[in-house]
Amino acid sequence: MSLLWIVILPVTAFAFHVELKPKSAFFRVGDRQQLRCSVKDCNEKVTISWALLGDKPMFAKIHTSGSESVADFDPVMTVHDDTLLCKVSCGALTKQQRAVVKVYSFPEAPVISGYDHLLLGQTNTLTCEVTDAYPAEYLRLEWLRGDRMLQTNAESVVSTYRFTPTSEDKEASITCRASHDQDGVPDDEKTKETTVSLTVLYAPQNMSISEATAVRVGSSLTLSCHAEGNPRPDTQWKAFGPDGQAVIVGQSEELVLTEITLVDSGQYECVASNTVGNITASVNVIVQAPPTNTTITVSPASEVKEGESVMVSCLSDGAPVGRMVLRRLSEDQDVELQSSNGSSTSFTLSSALLADSALYQCEAFNEHGSQKVSALLSVEAYPLEVTIDVGVTAEMGSNLVLSCRASGCPQPAFHWRSMLDMPVDSRAHTQDSLSQLHLGPLGLVNEQAYTCEAKCGSVIKAKHTEVKVFSFPSDPIIENAGPFLEHRVATFYCSVADVYPASHLQIQWLDGEIELHSEVGQYSSELQNVTSTLSFSVGPEDQGRQITCRVSLQMDEVPQSGRERQAVTVLELHYAPRGTTIKVSPASEVKEGESVSVSCLSDGAPVGRMVLRRLSEDQDVELQSSNGSSTSFTLSSALLADSALYQCEAFNEHGSQRANTHITVKAPPRNTTVMIYPSAEVQEGQNVTICCRSVSFPPPAVVLRKLDNGTELYSPDGNFLLVNLTPNDTGLYQVNVTNDLGYETEIFSINVIENHSKFILLET
Repeated sequence: MSLLWIVILPVTAFAFHVELKPKSAFFRVGDRQQLRCSVKDCNEKVTISWALLGDKPMFAKIHTSGSESVADFDPVMTVHDDTLLCKVSCGALTKQQRAVVKVYSFPEAPVISGYDHLLLGQTNTLTCEVTDAYPAEYLRLEWLRGDRMLQTNAESVVSTYRFTPTSEDKEASITCRASHDQDGVPDDEKTKETTVSLTVLYAPQNMSISEATAVRVGSSLTLSCHAEGNPRPDTQWKAFGPDGQAVIVGQSEELVLTEITLVDSGQYECVASNTVGNITASVNVIVQAPPTNTTITVSPASEVKEGESVMVSCLSDGAPVGRMVLRRLSEDQDVELQSSNGSSTSFTLSSALLADSALYQCEAFNEHGSQKVSALLSVEAYPLEVTIDVGVTAEMGSNLVLSCRASGCPQPAFHWRSMLDMPVDSRAHTQDSLSQLHLGPLGLVNEQAYTCEAKCGSVIKAKHTEVKVFSFPSDPIIENAGPFLEHRVATFYCSVADVYPASHLQIQWLDGEIELHSEVGQYSSELQNVTSTLSFSVGPEDQGRQITCRVSLQMDEVPQSGRERQAVTVLELHYAPRGTTIKVSPASEVKEGESVSVSCLSDGAPVGRMVLRRLSEDQDVELQSSNGSSTSFTLSSALLADSALYQCEAFNEHGSQRANTHITVKAPPRNTTVMIYPSAEVQEGQNVTICCRSVSFPPPAVVLRKLDNGTELYSPDGNFLLVNLTPNDTGLYQVNVTNDLGYETEIFSINVIENHSKFILLET
């Protein structure tokens, strides 16, 4: 079963309506405007709200009162350019109205920039900009020169115009016109424009300057210079001196020169400059005058030394340049030294003489007059002094340099000569004030006097020196005829070769620092071989004694390091072997199987031969022999047979010597044997001999014991004699062989057959 609900609404609810004024609005930015929304014919509760399409925020103030609501735009802004909705609720019913709001803005005239600094002949950019114009797509910008359209830009608030100014644009103007073409904009607001005068900047040009001119000294002169330019050029004058350096002399279009002198003659340059560039022009000013400021200069000084170079120079100012004459004035005559066209001349004395002392005169001429000046030149002799190495001593064969120095003269001339008039100048080398004579390799012929002569101008001075030569080239050599026999005379010879001067040579024989003998060489004018002899009797205490031959050249001029030499020899003595010894290690008594070493040592010179022997009754055995002062032999495992007398014998060419020692090898008893004679089984009353033998040393003690009753017999040689044996002697017997190293036993039996007779046991 279904139900049908029918709702009956009041007729008046459907009849209400909404009114929005204006529904199409065109507002200017900045003004105050309103939209008014009202409700009519609604008897229910009314609710009014505002909204933008797209659910965007409202930028308006809303005032609602009852059935009317006002959207207040104070002021109008570009964000208000939109579609607004007025929504109304009347009870349960809702209606809405929409209004389309258009906004425009065109408050300011366009602004032109870049017109005030245009560069002539270069591409420049002008900018026209409109601010706060809305909407921009309706804006049109135009550039005009008078009534002539230059350029149009649509839908833009900024326009640039590029052009190259010419001379015709210096005083021109340009207009930027902005038009707002949106429908609804009032006609008086649709167009705004701005006109500006163009400022064209250009570098100075069309310069004019005074022509070249000639003026007399003392007069006045005005130079002018003018150039066009924007900004207006600044003018500067520069004067160029003889060295090419420029000096600023003026800062205006006219340069006034008063009381002109020769210094004012030269080139003047006018420079016109502004912020864009500069232009230059120049003019020459010629100043005419008779010679003035004439000077004469003596260089390096008016007082010079004989032989020095001196220059006399003349200099004068005059315009035009004329002629210069330099003269030497004396009582005898005036000599013209130099003349030349120009403002200067000079003359050089490359080596001044005393006769060049005089008055020197310079005279300058030109078409306007002449001028003379003078200077005195004084030439003096040099204070020449000469020094030379005095008393030179050098070794024969070496190279020697004699130095001669001149002072007080810049370029002296040197000459060398020898006492024997030998040619020596070719071996001299001179530089500046020093001359050196090179001698070498030195020989005895160079031992003489030498003279160094120095000349400076007219002054000559000489100095002398003497060269001494010495020869001491090698160490002494000692001839040693040894070795020597004890208690004989030993002779030594000490020789020194190629000595000069031999009379200054001292030879000393030394034992340590004790002088044994001393002598001095004999005079000779040639090289000498000097020999000294030393002889003395030698004893055993002299073995290894060091004998020194010291030779010294007693000349103070010889360097200390080369003044003394020496040689050393060692005294060697020969003798027959002595002190021969023989040693046994670890001891002369050892146990069998132990190691024992026998060593031989002897003293003899020269060292000879050593022989080690073992001596016995049967034979003598040579165990070891070797060259030298010692020998040895080792028994790694001593035997009883090694007990013997051992002998060392030392030999050399002067004799021999022997030394003996005895080695004893000990061993405990071993290998014991027992022999019974005639038999171990005998008849009662017979005798029995028991022989006990063993290997041992020292000899053992032998004890015979009858085991059943303990009866003991002792034998020093191991033999026992049992006599008259009885049956009681039957039984076991034990032999005990003992020495201090050990013992050994043997057991045997004896059987006595009874014959019913008594027997007696006798000990032997």
